[in-house]
Amino acid sequence: MRASFACALFASASIAASGAALAQSASPKAACANPDAIGVARTVEIDTTGGPGFGFEHFRQHDFLRNKEVVLTFDDGPWPENTPRVLAALADQCAKAVFFPIGKHASYYPEILKKVAEGGHTIGSHTWSHVDLSKKGMTVEDAKAEIEKGVSAVKMAVGGPTAPFFRFPALRHPPELVTYVGERNIGIWSTDMDSFDFTMRTPERVIKSIMAKLEKHGKGIVLMHDFQRHTAEALPELLKQLKAGGYKIVHVRTKEPIASIAMYDEMLIKEQKLPTVSQRPTASVVRDVVE
Repeated sequence: MRASFACALFASASIAASGAALAQSASPKAACANPDAIGVARTVEIDTTGGPGFGFEHFRQHDFLRNKEVVLTFDDGPWPENTPRVLAALADQCAKAVFFPIGKHASYYPEILKKVAEGGHTIGSHTWSHVDLSKKGMTVEDAKAEIEKGVSAVKMAVGGPTAPFFRFPALRHPPELVTYVGERNIGIWSTDMDSFDFTMRTPERVIKSIMAKLEKHGKGIVLMHDFQRHTAEALPELLKQLKAGGYKIVHVRTKEPIASIAMYDEMLIKEQKLPTVSQRPTASVVRDVVE
């Protein structure tokens, strides 16, 4: 991780709860500049008390989508080029999504994750290093650290409130960790349909996979990856096809922001190897003079 991130971690950890609550509050619906955009049909608010689960692949209690409604979710970012392209496509279509970033990636590219937040998208977490929490030899304490370091890194990279939403890597849910996440009042997200975009090599195949599954199920929470180039390339056309097919985007947010645990905030700071010399954003440090 970059040395300059250490100071950002420390500063972000001290954000007042009142400011976090304000950022979660409702705001007037902005006008969409694109008259043909799919937009957002409705916004729902989730109370994550007790750790409710969502996504029919694993959790069937809370089915909040109506026919032809879709929740777009993106895992494994933020990543250069790909995440900005996803954000551009969503902005063009005035659509919102839920992002589940990896903690390490958030620490590498906090400026990209800040753009996700600025776009009005919901940001959860996806562990620190995307390790399979069900793998042999993984202790419960190590798994908890993976979860919590991810929460801390994402929240601090954003520099503001993030959502108590979590997606288990590979959608593998060790029961003792499901219990732990529930006790932390974090909502657990599986999916209704996995695009398996990481197995595909063209945007066309990504679009075909998602549209076919939606036609079969009629609605759903869709899992994609903003880490994948072909997914970023597919998104503009996918959004157009969703609208043409009569689908509507549902934006999901949370009642309260997540509270990270100080021990893990401090752990990330201590892992920094060099002193911080600057907190300035890259754009103010480096500029093009000839191109």
